[in-house]
Amino acid sequence: MSGNFDAVDIIRTKRDKGTLSDEQIDWTIDAYTRGIIADEQMSALNMAILLNGMSRPEISRWTAAMIASGERMDFSALGKATADKHSTGGVGDKITLPLAALVAVFGVAVPQLSGRGLGHTGGTLDKLESIPGWQASLSNEQMMNQLSDVGAVICAAGSGLAPADKKLYALRDVTGTVESIPLIASSIMSKKIAEGTGSLVLDVKVGSGAFMKDEESARELAETMVALGKDAGVNTVALLTNMETPLGLTAGNAIEVAESVEVLAGGGPEDVVELTVRLAEEMLACAGIHDADPAAALQDGRAMDVWKRMISAQGGDLDAALPVAKESEMIYAPADGVLVGLDALSVGVAAWRLGAGRARKEDVVQAGAGVRMHAKPGAMVRAGEPLMTLLTDTPEKFARAHDALADAVVIASEGARPAQQLIIDRIS
Repeated sequence: MSGNFDAVDIIRTKRDKGTLSDEQIDWTIDAYTRGIIADEQMSALNMAILLNGMSRPEISRWTAAMIASGERMDFSALGKATADKHSTGGVGDKITLPLAALVAVFGVAVPQLSGRGLGHTGGTLDKLESIPGWQASLSNEQMMNQLSDVGAVICAAGSGLAPADKKLYALRDVTGTVESIPLIASSIMSKKIAEGTGSLVLDVKVGSGAFMKDEESARELAETMVALGKDAGVNTVALLTNMETPLGLTAGNAIEVAESVEVLAGGGPEDVVELTVRLAEEMLACAGIHDADPAAALQDGRAMDVWKRMISAQGGDLDAALPVAKESEMIYAPADGVLVGLDALSVGVAAWRLGAGRARKEDVVQAGAGVRMHAKPGAMVRAGEPLMTLLTDTPEKFARAHDALADAVVIASEGARPAQQLIIDRIS
């Protein structure tokens, strides 16, 4: 590691809106990973970055230094193109499940390293772990074997990838610096680039249930991440997608798996199908395949075949029933009219409070808990009709879930609701 710097000088540089040199950045990430820079010093630097931002070369170098803190995966031995997708997290966002299998149909390998949920956004691994027997943790060798045999894998990222990010992420969480776009972008992209994928499609959510509530900040994040990907030689594209309303008709774990299987069987909610197909087209195009018809592969069972092989390869029992919550409660429409609003954040918080998510990393999630929606915005509803079913094993959780949903539903007496666009923009 070149040079020996002083953490306080580096903090002062950023505090005073200065630019950090490549050497300063390399030293900072390495020294923090090795415990030479203390948490309180890194907290101060994170806050200075949050307040004063970073230039594109700084963010690029910061990301490269985080990648260099650990191992890099290499899929070149597979002999086929690789593509991955990352979503910034939303409510009812089960897209990874049908998508990985769908893209693999066309001979592109999908190494989908995923995470667990925290707060109101569900984690892909939590959803899949509701399938009896399914294992999230694979060795690199098992992962390579499954990619060459099945073509797709969804599993936990190994601790060897970007260890600097793990430390930084935990620190940002407790110091009010999660919202910094340079820190979010470098966190996501360091892991995705270290993962070794050839191309990457980003699904950057906008709206109440998303991390980015407004289009302007979502666009800035998307542009920053696309630039980082390109700087690192990864073919990267981003879609800005709508997260004012939950995706599909379920928010939870097992119920989202069931909905994903409906999509793979050629059915399922329109919005889930639309986003799955569009992201598949983007991933395939990034990997050099332009004449594929992903929608047809959902209809004719090819994607379902890959899904079954992918799940059973990781120990999942396809014949076992998915877990079902022990208790349920219904929420009814308060009036006749058009459902014009169903707030994604409220539904996400309700699902989390029912036991589908966790408040702390060590919490256990309930496989059967969540919210099932019976109507989506644009639908006509009648007073007393079921709007949502709340599901949990612990009935004492119902009251706080009801609180979360107090203002979630907006019904207008007349007039159709303007159609919300699911895909807002594409950034390349």
